[in-house]
Amino acid sequence: MTHEEQLHIGWLTADVSRLMRTVFDRRVRTTGLTRPQWLALVRLKRRPGASQSELADMMEIEKAPAGRIFDRMEEKGWIERRADPVDRRVNRIYLTELGEQVHSVIMPISLATVHDALAELPRQDRAELARLLATVKTTLVGLAESDATPEICWPSEPDGAVDEEIQPV
Repeated sequence: MTHEEQLHIGWLTADVSRLMRTVFDRRVRTTGLTRPQWLALVRLKRRPGASQSELADMMEIEKAPAGRIFDRMEEKGWIERRADPVDRRVNRIYLTELGEQVHSVIMPISLATVHDALAELPRQDRAELARLLATVKTTLVGLAESDATPEICWPSEPDGAVDEEIQPV
């Protein structure tokens, strides 16, 4: 696979992800939910009892804005914070019954969005796409969990000189 093809796949997957969120955002807007709220609901449904810090990481936002989102969700009665039994400094977050109901409202919208996005693909291709993406995800999870940072190969200087401390591979 050429470098251009690899970049194309990276851009393509990023664009598909962004467009899925955009379409879902527009569809769920009628419920009054914001993106951070529905994202938190979905993450909590998958990981009940996650800490505020863990949820902030999953949502890819800083801890302070995440805390404000959770404050508003708690005020609405969608979540409850519980002190961690081992470390009282850590809050574990759970969906309340009302939060579960809100989640059940957005799930059909989510399923319809995915169904509509894949409508042009035959059933067999959808299954293959899911299998391939799961394989890529497994690989990326392994890479994300490892401490190994690949050596960076910097391009040479405009005059053709190469930084002596950083040699290309």
